[in-house]
Amino acid sequence: MEEKLSFSNPFNLSGKTLLVLLGTCLSVAAIALDWSSGRLINLERSLFLPLAISAITSSILGYWIVPLLQQIKAGQIIREDGPQSHLQKAGTPTMGGIFFVPAGVAIALLWTQFNPDIIAVSMLTLAYGFIGWLDDWQILRRKSNKGISPQMKLTLQIGFAILFCLWLAFHQPAITTDITLPFSLVFSLSFLFWPLAVFVLVAESNSTNLTDGVDGLMGGLGAIAFLGLAASITQLSPELMIFCASMSGSCLGFVTQNRNPARVFMGDTGALALGGALAAVSLLTNTLWLLLIISGIFFVEAVSVIAQVSYYKATKGPDGVGKRLLKMAPLHHHLELSGWSETQVVGMFYLINVILVLITLIVSH
Repeated sequence: MEEKLSFSNPFNLSGKTLLVLLGTCLSVAAIALDWSSGRLINLERSLFLPLAISAITSSILGYWIVPLLQQIKAGQIIREDGPQSHLQKAGTPTMGGIFFVPAGVAIALLWTQFNPDIIAVSMLTLAYGFIGWLDDWQILRRKSNKGISPQMKLTLQIGFAILFCLWLAFHQPAITTDITLPFSLVFSLSFLFWPLAVFVLVAESNSTNLTDGVDGLMGGLGAIAFLGLAASITQLSPELMIFCASMSGSCLGFVTQNRNPARVFMGDTGALALGGALAAVSLLTNTLWLLLIISGIFFVEAVSVIAQVSYYKATKGPDGVGKRLLKMAPLHHHLELSGWSETQVVGMFYLINVILVLITLIVSH
């Protein structure tokens, strides 16, 4: 019998190992950034301290909240047409965003002494988390994969985005409607900036929501993305830097509960909130192009869904059945059905996101 060659995959690690690597890398990066800027023990300007405290707080809350979610039977409904390996996750509690998102927000608010910008970004974050909670709750109540209608979800997202933009327009008169790109390129959008701002808030939150589908994936990517954004805006807004560091830590703390095999899922409650928070910070600091790079994986995940649906509709025959570009969308499910393990997907995506953050830091400095 002919024996096939097999190669070990460096990303085929356990969920616990990935968590340790993620935590170590984030901590070392935050300490290095603080050390290089001379603010290692500066309570008002430190990256590491809010990150560490948020991570510890979020993790401790998880050990208390997850059993409560299990008691109220807040178990996830698993799609039958998804990867078969996911069927064994049925019953795992969802709505994990109810403990780690407020943890990061609360620490950021206290750390910055309720800075007006942090209050606004926190309200937008919690508002998007509320939309996700409504969706998660309806899924649990109906015991199906259908939560609130897509139209209702989109309407609420656009509504809260408009409210945030109105706050920007009236309470931040110095906000620029120009888009600054690398190499000192500036595009003046004037009034068109505001439709773009609403689009970014809605698109970013939906992209992070689509990315949340594998144990430890969105939590870890969120931790990396928030720390990368924090490092990029240290000179632009120390307060928003603290917010990002706190959210990075809360995501890291969540991964202690969500690593493979997950004890809890973040659900739409967490995923929508994370995307909204990233977009809100980027709009306030005029770093949309940085957000685009840092959110590269979220963008690809969203595009994979759009491409899959569009291609299926375009190739639909008389029998009403179309062809598929991917085995399943989003991309992480396609990789799973192609033979990748969950930890391989997570490890590879973590590495790519770190590279994207490094590119961002190089270009922005």
